[in-house]
Amino acid sequence: MQKTKMVLAFWALSTAALADINVGVTLSATGPAASLGIPEKNTIDLLPKTMAGRKVNYIVLDDASDTTTAVKNTRKLISEHKVDLIIGSTTTPNSLAMIDIAAENETPMIALAASARIVEPMDDKRKWVFKTAQNDAHMATAIVEHMTSNNVKTVAYIGFSDAYGEGWWNEFSKLAEVRKIRLVGNERFNRTDTTVTGQVLKVLAAKPDAVLIGGAGTPAALPQKSLKEKGYKGVVYQTHGVANNDFLRVCGKDCEGTVLPTGPVLVAGQLPADNPVKKTASEYVAKYEATHGKGSVNAFGGYAWDAGLLLASAAPEALKKGAPGSREFRLALRDALEGSRNVAAAHGVFNMSPTDHLGFDQRARVMVSIREGGWKLAR
Repeated sequence: MQKTKMVLAFWALSTAALADINVGVTLSATGPAASLGIPEKNTIDLLPKTMAGRKVNYIVLDDASDTTTAVKNTRKLISEHKVDLIIGSTTTPNSLAMIDIAAENETPMIALAASARIVEPMDDKRKWVFKTAQNDAHMATAIVEHMTSNNVKTVAYIGFSDAYGEGWWNEFSKLAEVRKIRLVGNERFNRTDTTVTGQVLKVLAAKPDAVLIGGAGTPAALPQKSLKEKGYKGVVYQTHGVANNDFLRVCGKDCEGTVLPTGPVLVAGQLPADNPVKKTASEYVAKYEATHGKGSVNAFGGYAWDAGLLLASAAPEALKKGAPGSREFRLALRDALEGSRNVAAAHGVFNMSPTDHLGFDQRARVMVSIREGGWKLAR
């Protein structure tokens, strides 16, 4: 009897020691943000199936671009699937809503959305949260620098009426004021709107040198097409939230000449040979396009790819301190993610710290323009 108990105990310990790493993923594969979520979902399929000799299981759920569903998915992944890590969601509102659940359950989370509010200010909840998309403040700085270099004096803003649009307005307006750019309009629209005529007429009445659209995915094409239809001749800027081919398809010729900041992965082939991100970005492009066709890659799939690279970098260290499925492993994984140093990825080089759970510098952004239906590096 005693021998049987010892064998069972040994078997239980061995099973725990060899447990799989389970990763829960919630993405906006349908709904208004589907053009962003689909390439992220496609990329999850390309992530490593083993890390440090352990099998990795990805449990992927669709939140349909809905905040309530994203929260339900997060709870389900943690309570039913006992995941060690959460990846997602696609949008800022969804990611913000997921923070409480991740923190309550001491489960590290890597968001794929942009707002700095996801990881700032650092507190007891956000210490569990990391992200791979460049902060809106980081990208807003690039836009303002481009505007001042091109003699833009007045700007009107039209953005989403949610956390994404508000975050961009807050960051851009602060920087614009410092650089003496006069803001002559601040309009909002919903992701599901089918017309923005009223907002665009107000923008046109202000006669701005440039218009910044604070939107993401295909819904961000609506105000741009309306501006062009009404005869606007100034420069249109978009955020890195539109860096995908579906946006190009929907916006069509009305996007010609648009300027935006994005991660270097979008123009990996155009980067100089000495760019520190070129190698890793090109590897992702090659792998994605081998499955989905030439020219199919976009910035949003890159955010999911980078989440996988961060996990692959952190997992070996975390496994020294706990077995997958345990609180010890989740704690160690959180600590290892926070200690990520010089992790070269598709969008930049991660150097995280207890106060910075993004860890990007200037290497994580480039300015591009839309020319002849494609992305061109602005030199």
